[in-house]
Amino acid sequence: MNKEEFLEELAKIGIKPTEEQLSQLDKFYHLMLEWNEKINLTRITAEKEVYLKHFYDSLTLNKVVDLKNVNTLCDIGTGAGFPGVVLKIVFPNLRITLIDSLLKRVNYLNEIIKELKLQDIEAIHSRGEDYKGEFDVVSSRAVANIEKLVDYTMHLVSKNGVFVAMKGNIDKELTESVAKKLNKKYRIIKIEKFTLPVENSERSLVVIKKA
Repeated sequence: MNKEEFLEELAKIGIKPTEEQLSQLDKFYHLMLEWNEKINLTRITAEKEVYLKHFYDSLTLNKVVDLKNVNTLCDIGTGAGFPGVVLKIVFPNLRITLIDSLLKRVNYLNEIIKELKLQDIEAIHSRGEDYKGEFDVVSSRAVANIEKLVDYTMHLVSKNGVFVAMKGNIDKELTESVAKKLNKKYRIIKIEKFTLPVENSERSLVVIKKA
């Protein structure tokens, strides 16, 4: 996905980044490459792939949540900063907490935040299940099996908030019996399935509320 395609596809999901935001994304990409030589962040390093599989993929969260009208977001297992850092750049209204269990990654994230001069975003060294807080949106991208994932995350979702699990093909994980089990404690309110542009790999956004 080149930058022109990136902008075209974002427009289809209601996102129009400013020139400054595009410049920040570009800087984020190059900083990530530098850090990737020191610590293992991602095996996806080619610019076109990063823009598709990390940047665009992160922003697809806007398909199920109107991020312009969200106040607080917590990204569990953020890793190299996806989706959390990308969301902060493009939706500066969000107050974001990034959670990761590896201190090296948290140190990297705090440097990224400083270098990009981002406000109202912090990286915390913790596991999702140990962290305390309440957020409008909790996100987690390709972290764990969805049945385990809800146990790590739902305590962080506010009364009227949502948890969004960002997955590939969800069908094997979210079988009928697993869905029934989850719906006893929570409420699966939406499953948005789509394919990534250019390469057509499958994606699913599973939106869950407290019962």
